[in-house]
Amino acid sequence: AVLKSSYAQFLMMLTAADHDQMERMRDHLTQMCEGWNVEQVTSIVREALYDVVNPLVFAEAAELIAGHHARGHDVVIVSASGEEMVAPIAEMLGADHSAASKMKVEDGKYAGEVEFYCYGENKVTAMEALAAEHGYDLEQSFAYSDSITDVPMLAAVGHPTAVNPDRALRKEAAERGWPVVSFSNPTPLRDRLPTPSRNSVLATAGLGVVAAGAGVATYLALHRKKH
Repeated sequence: AVLKSSYAQFLMMLTAADHDQMERMRDHLTQMCEGWNVEQVTSIVREALYDVVNPLVFAEAAELIAGHHARGHDVVIVSASGEEMVAPIAEMLGADHSAASKMKVEDGKYAGEVEFYCYGENKVTAMEALAAEHGYDLEQSFAYSDSITDVPMLAAVGHPTAVNPDRALRKEAAERGWPVVSFSNPTPLRDRLPTPSRNSVLATAGLGVVAAGAGVATYLALHRKKH
Protein backbone atom coordinates (compact mmCIF):
# COMPACT_ATOMS: atom_id res chain seq x y z
CA ALA A 1 0.00 0.00 0.00
CA VAL A 2 2.84 2.38 0.82
CA LEU A 3 4.53 1.55 -2.48
CA LYS A 4 1.40 2.37 -4.47
CA SER A 5 0.80 5.57 -2.51
CA SER A 6 4.39 6.75 -2.80
CA TYR A 7 4.56 5.94 -6.50
CA ALA A 8 1.31 7.79 -7.20
CA GLN A 9 2.64 10.86 -5.42
CA PHE A 10 5.94 10.53 -7.27
CA LEU A 11 4.16 10.54 -10.63
CA MET A 12 2.18 13.61 -9.62
CA MET A 13 5.36 15.39 -8.66
CA LEU A 14 7.02 14.52 -11.97
CA THR A 15 4.27 16.23 -13.92
CA ALA A 16 3.78 19.37 -11.87
CA ALA A 17 6.23 19.67 -8.99
CA ASP A 18 8.26 22.74 -8.14
CA HIS A 19 11.34 22.80 -5.93
CA ASP A 20 9.46 23.22 -2.65
CA GLN A 21 7.06 20.38 -3.44
CA MET A 22 9.98 18.08 -4.25
CA GLU A 23 11.62 18.99 -0.94
CA ARG A 24 8.43 18.23 0.98
CA MET A 25 8.03 14.91 -0.81
CA ARG A 26 11.63 13.95 -0.05
CA ASP A 27 11.21 14.77 3.64
CA HIS A 28 7.89 12.92 3.86
CA LEU A 29 9.16 9.70 2.31
CA THR A 30 12.42 9.80 4.26
CA GLN A 31 10.67 10.19 7.60
CA MET A 32 8.10 7.54 6.71
CA CYS A 33 10.81 4.95 6.02
CA GLU A 34 12.87 5.62 9.15
CA GLY A 35 13.58 2.36 10.96
CA TRP A 36 12.48 0.10 8.11
CA ASN A 37 14.69 -2.87 7.24
CA VAL A 38 16.53 -2.10 4.01
CA GLU A 39 16.65 -5.66 2.68
CA GLN A 40 12.96 -6.15 3.36
CA VAL A 41 11.97 -2.93 1.58
CA THR A 42 14.20 -3.72 -1.40
CA SER A 43 12.73 -7.21 -1.64
CA ILE A 44 9.15 -5.94 -1.46
CA VAL A 45 9.76 -3.33 -4.16
CA ARG A 46 11.43 -5.78 -6.52
CA GLU A 47 8.78 -8.46 -6.02
CA ALA A 48 5.78 -6.16 -6.28
CA LEU A 49 6.89 -3.57 -8.82
CA TYR A 50 5.73 -5.37 -11.93
CA ASP A 51 2.30 -6.15 -10.48
CA VAL A 52 1.66 -3.07 -8.33
CA VAL A 53 3.01 -0.18 -10.37
CA ASN A 54 2.97 -0.32 -14.14
CA PRO A 55 5.21 2.44 -15.53
CA LEU A 56 4.23 3.94 -18.85
CA VAL A 57 6.61 3.94 -21.78
CA PHE A 58 6.41 6.35 -24.67
CA ALA A 59 6.71 4.51 -27.98
CA GLU A 60 8.85 7.38 -29.30
CA ALA A 61 11.20 6.98 -26.34
CA ALA A 62 11.49 3.25 -26.93
CA GLU A 63 12.57 3.93 -30.50
CA LEU A 64 14.99 6.61 -29.37
CA ILE A 65 16.64 4.39 -26.78
CA ALA A 66 16.79 1.49 -29.22
CA GLY A 67 18.58 3.82 -31.60
CA HIS A 68 21.12 4.82 -28.96
CA HIS A 69 21.78 1.19 -28.08
CA ALA A 70 22.20 0.36 -31.77
CA ARG A 71 24.87 3.06 -31.96
CA GLY A 72 26.72 1.50 -29.03
CA HIS A 73 25.67 4.09 -26.43
CA ASP A 74 25.00 3.21 -22.80
CA VAL A 75 21.62 4.38 -21.47
CA VAL A 76 21.35 5.62 -17.88
CA ILE A 77 18.18 6.49 -15.95
CA VAL A 78 18.75 9.43 -13.58
CA SER A 79 16.08 10.18 -10.99
CA ALA A 80 15.51 12.04 -7.73
CA SER A 81 13.43 9.11 -6.52
CA GLY A 82 14.95 6.44 -4.28
CA GLU A 83 17.32 3.84 -5.68
CA GLU A 84 15.06 1.07 -4.33
CA MET A 85 12.49 1.95 -7.00
CA VAL A 86 14.69 3.42 -9.71
CA ALA A 87 17.12 0.49 -9.99
CA PRO A 88 14.52 -2.23 -10.72
CA ILE A 89 12.61 0.02 -13.12
CA ALA A 90 15.87 0.76 -14.96
CA GLU A 91 16.54 -2.98 -15.19
CA MET A 92 13.03 -3.60 -16.53
CA LEU A 93 13.66 -0.96 -19.19
CA GLY A 94 16.98 -2.44 -20.25
CA ALA A 95 19.01 0.58 -19.10
CA ASP A 96 22.71 -0.03 -18.58
CA HIS A 97 22.98 1.93 -15.33
CA SER A 98 20.91 4.14 -13.04
CA ALA A 99 21.57 6.97 -10.60
CA ALA A 100 19.11 7.85 -7.85
CA SER A 101 18.73 9.25 -4.34
CA LYS A 102 20.12 7.19 -1.48
CA MET A 103 19.00 7.16 2.14
CA LYS A 104 21.45 6.77 4.99
CA VAL A 105 21.52 3.24 6.42
CA GLU A 106 22.52 2.25 9.95
CA ASP A 107 22.55 -1.37 11.16
CA GLY A 108 20.60 -2.45 8.10
CA LYS A 109 17.80 0.05 8.63
CA TYR A 110 16.97 3.45 7.18
CA ALA A 111 18.23 6.19 9.47
CA GLY A 112 15.68 8.82 8.40
CA GLU A 113 18.25 10.93 6.57
CA VAL A 114 19.13 11.38 2.91
CA GLU A 115 22.72 10.45 2.15
CA PHE A 116 22.63 11.60 -1.48
CA TYR A 117 19.78 13.54 -3.08
CA CYS A 118 19.99 13.04 -6.85
CA TYR A 119 18.33 16.32 -7.75
CA GLY A 120 19.40 19.52 -9.52
CA GLU A 121 23.17 19.96 -9.46
CA ASN A 122 23.56 16.61 -7.74
CA LYS A 123 22.45 14.89 -10.93
CA VAL A 124 25.55 16.35 -12.56
CA THR A 125 27.64 15.01 -9.69
CA ALA A 126 26.20 11.54 -10.31
CA MET A 127 26.82 11.86 -14.04
CA GLU A 128 30.42 12.90 -13.52
CA ALA A 129 30.97 9.92 -11.23
CA LEU A 130 29.56 7.57 -13.87
CA ALA A 131 31.70 9.22 -16.53
CA ALA A 132 34.83 8.72 -14.45
CA GLU A 133 33.93 5.10 -13.65
CA HIS A 134 32.93 3.99 -17.14
CA GLY A 135 34.98 6.31 -19.36
CA TYR A 136 32.11 8.40 -20.71
CA ASP A 137 32.66 11.67 -22.53
CA LEU A 138 29.90 14.03 -21.42
CA GLU A 139 30.67 16.44 -24.24
CA GLN A 140 29.68 13.70 -26.67
CA SER A 141 26.71 12.49 -24.60
CA PHE A 142 22.96 13.07 -24.83
CA ALA A 143 20.49 14.01 -22.10
CA TYR A 144 16.69 14.19 -22.14
CA SER A 145 14.32 15.74 -19.61
CA ASP A 146 10.96 17.47 -19.24
CA SER A 147 11.69 19.56 -16.14
CA ILE A 148 13.27 22.96 -15.51
CA THR A 149 14.95 21.43 -12.45
CA ASP A 150 17.14 19.40 -14.82
CA VAL A 151 18.76 22.37 -16.56
CA PRO A 152 22.12 21.65 -14.84
CA MET A 153 22.03 18.08 -16.16
CA LEU A 154 21.07 19.15 -19.66
CA ALA A 155 23.78 21.82 -19.69
CA ALA A 156 26.41 19.29 -18.65
CA VAL A 157 26.25 17.30 -21.91
CA GLY A 158 27.01 18.15 -25.49
CA HIS A 159 23.59 17.11 -26.80
CA PRO A 160 20.70 18.18 -24.53
CA THR A 161 17.06 17.77 -25.55
CA ALA A 162 13.86 18.96 -23.87
CA VAL A 163 11.11 16.32 -24.08
CA ASN A 164 7.50 17.38 -23.41
CA PRO A 165 8.99 20.26 -21.42
CA ASP A 166 7.24 22.25 -18.73
CA ARG A 167 6.72 25.92 -19.50
CA ALA A 168 9.92 27.06 -17.80
CA LEU A 169 12.09 24.48 -19.54
CA ARG A 170 10.50 25.24 -22.91
CA LYS A 171 11.50 28.90 -22.47
CA GLU A 172 15.00 27.94 -21.33
CA ALA A 173 15.44 25.60 -24.27
CA ALA A 174 14.38 28.30 -26.71
CA GLU A 175 16.87 30.75 -25.21
CA ARG A 176 19.71 28.21 -25.32
CA GLY A 177 18.83 26.81 -28.73
CA TRP A 178 18.19 23.30 -27.38
CA PRO A 179 16.00 20.94 -29.44
CA VAL A 180 12.46 20.38 -28.17
CA VAL A 181 10.60 17.17 -29.01
CA SER A 182 7.18 15.79 -28.15
CA PHE A 183 6.29 12.23 -27.14
CA SER A 184 2.57 11.48 -27.36
CA ASN A 185 2.05 7.73 -27.42
CA PRO A 186 2.41 6.27 -23.90
CA THR A 187 1.76 2.57 -23.38
CA PRO A 188 2.01 0.40 -20.24
CA LEU A 189 5.44 -1.10 -19.76
CA ARG A 190 4.09 -4.63 -19.33
CA ASP A 191 2.47 -4.37 -22.78
CA ARG A 192 5.93 -3.87 -24.28
CA LEU A 193 7.54 -6.79 -22.43
CA PRO A 194 6.94 -10.54 -22.63
CA THR A 195 4.92 -11.75 -19.65
CA PRO A 196 7.72 -12.74 -17.26
CA SER A 197 7.91 -14.93 -14.22
CA ARG A 198 8.53 -13.06 -10.98
CA ASN A 199 12.09 -14.32 -10.99
CA SER A 200 12.83 -13.21 -14.54
CA VAL A 201 11.09 -9.86 -14.78
CA LEU A 202 14.09 -7.82 -13.64
CA ALA A 203 16.36 -9.47 -16.18
CA THR A 204 14.07 -8.68 -19.11
CA ALA A 205 15.78 -6.33 -21.56
CA GLY A 206 12.94 -3.97 -22.34
CA LEU A 207 13.50 -0.80 -24.33
CA GLY A 208 11.95 2.45 -23.15
CA VAL A 209 12.04 5.34 -20.77
CA VAL A 210 9.82 5.70 -17.71
CA ALA A 211 6.95 8.09 -18.30
CA ALA A 212 4.56 9.68 -15.86
CA GLY A 213 1.42 10.95 -17.50
CA ALA A 214 2.64 13.70 -19.78
CA GLY A 215 6.07 13.68 -18.10
CA VAL A 216 9.10 11.65 -19.02
CA ALA A 217 11.88 10.52 -16.71
CA THR A 218 15.37 11.86 -17.18
CA TYR A 219 17.78 9.66 -19.02
CA LEU A 220 21.17 9.86 -20.66
CA ALA A 221 22.82 8.24 -23.65
CA LEU A 222 26.52 8.24 -22.97
CA HIS A 223 29.50 7.97 -25.29
CA ARG A 224 32.62 6.19 -24.19
CA LYS A 225 35.81 8.19 -24.65
CA LYS A 226 38.03 7.10 -27.50
CA HIS A 227 41.47 6.06 -26.30
